[in-house]
Amino acid sequence: MNLPLVHSGKVRDIYEVDENLLLMVTSDRISAFDVVMAEPIPEKGRVLTAMSAFWFDLLSDVVPGHLLATGPEEIGSNLSGHAPGFPAHWTGRTMLCQRAEMLPIECIVRGYITGSAWKEYAASGTMHGSRLPEGLLEASRLPEPVFTPSTKADEGHDVNISFEQAVDLVGRDLAERAREVALECYRRGSEWAAARGIIIADTKFEMGLVDGDLVLADEVLTPDSSRFWPAETWEPGATPPSFDKQPVRDYLDGLDWNKQPPPPKLPDEVISATSSRYVEAYERITGLSFSDWPGVER
Repeated sequence: MNLPLVHSGKVRDIYEVDENLLLMVTSDRISAFDVVMAEPIPEKGRVLTAMSAFWFDLLSDVVPGHLLATGPEEIGSNLSGHAPGFPAHWTGRTMLCQRAEMLPIECIVRGYITGSAWKEYAASGTMHGSRLPEGLLEASRLPEPVFTPSTKADEGHDVNISFEQAVDLVGRDLAERAREVALECYRRGSEWAAARGIIIADTKFEMGLVDGDLVLADEVLTPDSSRFWPAETWEPGATPPSFDKQPVRDYLDGLDWNKQPPPPKLPDEVISATSSRYVEAYERITGLSFSDWPGVER
């Protein structure tokens, strides 16, 4: 496959098909504490692709998505004349997408207070500078979901910003539309997941413009872009284990490691447990069998 590589991130590699189309290939790479581990997590890339495809379809009446195809035959037909063949190892982990002009903000929605939002609240009683009710505990459900944008950092960590700062970056009309879409996608997604025993505590949406229209882009409501908690273990006062890289985080937290490269070697049992969590999250959310997804060994 001799397509130009546009971007290689921690998890995804993006290739240019033409001026209007991109290929997003989701690897099995996994990062923790902003460091990419040496060992891949089997099938993680296919889980993220399959789950994103599910949500793009489910949320299509809220906002169009940039996803055009995930099937190798359909993608291959679009590549005709651009690149020969379709690598077998890309099957099930590749999305053919419309190229979008991406917004320079992360569209984060929080339904529960955890992570950096909890640290701010514990210190000052605020979240992104806005006052919250007193007496909230870690992992408490917020009175209503809140749109909390952040910047996109090329290096280091994203920076939380206020809604007015987001307006300064993208304009008021676009900021308000992005907030409206993000909140509705979170509401729909969290209600769907809750009916299947999973709490979506918070999530990060990527949005962009195609021909001037707002679209949902990148990955959607996956264990990498969201905090998924099993509802049966949730109780305010402590953060429950999540359906994602929690086994990796737990293992690394138990080591004398300074959270800088090179990363420690991951044991086989941690790799296996993490892979199983991703697959379980997909199957519980979608009600589908992961073994039916293209490229998965049966």
